[in-house]
Amino acid sequence: MILPRFYPVLPDAAMIARLVPLGVRLVQLRFKGDVAEVPAQITTALAICARHGAQLVVNDHWQAALDHGADFIHLGQEDLDSADTNAIARAGVRLGVSTHDRAELDRALDLNPAYIALGPIWPTLLKQMPWHPQGLAKLTRWKSRIGAVPLVAIGGLTPARLPEVFAAGADVAAVVTDLVTAHDPEAQTRLWVQATGAIA
Repeated sequence: MILPRFYPVLPDAAMIARLVPLGVRLVQLRFKGDVAEVPAQITTALAICARHGAQLVVNDHWQAALDHGADFIHLGQEDLDSADTNAIARAGVRLGVSTHDRAELDRALDLNPAYIALGPIWPTLLKQMPWHPQGLAKLTRWKSRIGAVPLVAIGGLTPARLPEVFAAGADVAAVVTDLVTAHDPEAQTRLWVQATGAIA
């Protein structure tokens, strides 16, 4: 499966509404607010993405994602402990999985994932991480291990770092901090869309 090169990870449907119309084709809803708001967040984000031809990935809230018609879920390793991955597979929903070490990678590959994510590649300021930066060399090792499964790089990515990220083996650049902390997220999104489109 081929995924778009640019993969914003955004905190709510309101930001998805702002940025998806600018050329985003793959976006993750990583909503960490009141759990009671999750259904509305998912349904609103799904409607926005449908209107603009984008693919929505729902982070963490797998049951709500299934209940409200999402067809792509992202789970971290802790989320996998409590998720019903068989139910996700039976529903025909695609699954992306975060990895940090070889055991996590092997676990993820057993789930027939739509993509494997590795990160943080560089230090990231937005989220407290228990893992050291993974680095570009590990991207290369991961890609050699997973073959045709798309590899998503996340953590500390900037447009200037894109060429080396893709040269190391990543297929997709997931972007969090560079967008959500930007003075002008719309302008930064346009920069990313242009940058990723210019790299074959």
